[in-house]
Order: sequence, then structure tokens, then C-alpha cells
Amino acid sequence: MPELPEVQAHAERLTEGFAGAVLQRFQPIAFTALKTFSPDPAVTHGEALESVGRRGKLLLLRFPSATHVVHLMQGGRLRPDPKQAAKPKGGQARWTFDDGRALLLSEAGTERKAGVWVVDGNPEDHEPLDHLGPDATDVDADAMLALLHEENTRVHGFLRDQRRLAGLGRRLANEVLHRAKLSPFAMTAKLGPDDAAALVDAITDAVDEGLAYERSRDDMSSSKDRPGAVHHRTGEACPVCGDAIREVAYTRYTVHYCPTCQTGGKVLADNTTSKFLK
Repeated sequence: MPELPEVQAHAERLTEGFAGAVLQRFQPIAFTALKTFSPDPAVTHGEALESVGRRGKLLLLRFPSATHVVHLMQGGRLRPDPKQAAKPKGGQARWTFDDGRALLLSEAGTERKAGVWVVDGNPEDHEPLDHLGPDATDVDADAMLALLHEENTRVHGFLRDQRRLAGLGRRLANEVLHRAKLSPFAMTAKLGPDDAAALVDAITDAVDEGLAYERSRDDMSSSKDRPGAVHHRTGEACPVCGDAIREVAYTRYTVHYCPTCQTGGKVLADNTTSKFLK
């Protein structure tokens, strides 16, 4: 799933390419693509796209009368659509502009969860933004410590919980915890001020690295191409200490970590009820 760096850089590309273009028509292609019924997307027909922004992992297409909030989910992409086929592969929705260009929201796979919310007023007051926590890059060490202590949970899950911190996902959770030298199974209530500060610094570094890479590209990267030290690198040598990267595999995702850097050399049991191996 695209995370904060990928979505931010893509918003910048879309703003550069499409800001000022006048929307001729918004067309849901798939029945499930449009998640709202009011306001009607037609209120933005004839209006110029002001900019494309980002909140968490979501794109915000800003028009004078309403904002089109786009969630790419796992396999979604929002790209220029030169062919404008009647039934594009994986097509979910299309924005056609009066200069003849178009943007297509498509989604790979079969889940079909990517979608568009059309909202008026402040988008933060509406689904799907109204439940988001602060953007991960906007949190200082004191605020991070307070968030960590709100509920006692594993820190890897905490970093991925959009209600607590918005913008991070599986890859960045792995990379941030490696940089912060914290076990993915560390319990948040036991983390202190130094740990909170380490997380803030690690988030900044990991996001900056990802942004620099994404801004060097013409389109959003795939997960396997993104920079990192541990994510999807099971069995490879840790670039910091040389130990082998390990994993804990779950049904829908995998935690990657370095035992030497993060768990005092201990290997985490590879099952969903894992504790440290004794």
C-alpha cells in the first residue's frame, strides 16, 4: 500500500500536471467507486482543480465547491489516462478535463476497496478523514509519548494504526523501528521519553528518505523498489550490524526486524501469539 512518502510525492506530481485544469466530468466506472451520495460530484463540473493535497495516505483533489478524497488502498493508482477506454482494466473512476486529458483511478487485484469521497467544507470533518490521527511527521516527542501511553499495544501495530498516527504502513513501521532500535513487539505503555524521541527522529529520517526517492521518479514506485534496510529483506545482512534480517509472518503482513539492532539478539517466535523465544 502506498504510504506517506509515495502519496505526498504523487500529490506534488499531480498538482504540477493538472492544477488549473477545468473538470468536465467525474465518472464512477465501478459501482463501488463513489462512497458518498451528497454533494453530487457534478457540483465540481466546470471548476478548475486548485491543487492535489495529501492527508495520511489519502489524496485530496481540491475544487472550489468540494474536495474529492481518493483512497488508493492496497492496489490503487491515480494516473493520467491517455487512452480513455470505455472499460479500462481495473478502472474505478475517471476525471475528464476540458482540455481533453483525464485521470483514471484503477485498482489491481480483486478487492475493489479503492474509492472516492466527495465532501464539502472542511474534509477533516467527514469520512474518511474524520477518524485520522495526526500525520506522523507532525508529531513531536512529547506528543508521541502521550500517544504511546493512550493504550498499551505492540509498537508495530501502533505505528500502523491510522487513528493514532496517519501515513505509516507496514513498510515504514518496519523501517522506523529498525532506525529507532526498538523491538516490533515492544509494548507502548513501557516506552519512555527517549524511545518517543527516537521514534520521532526515525519517522523523519525514513519519510525523508522515501520522499527523496519518490521525487526522483515520474510515477509512484512499487513496494519492492522502495529504499529500506529491513522491509522484505529476510535473510539479508543488516546494513548496520551485519546480522541476518528476520521476519514474523502473519496472514496479511510480515514484520521484518534485526535481532542485534532491535531485540538484544533474541529471535521473535514466528506465530501470531509470539513472545520472545526463551
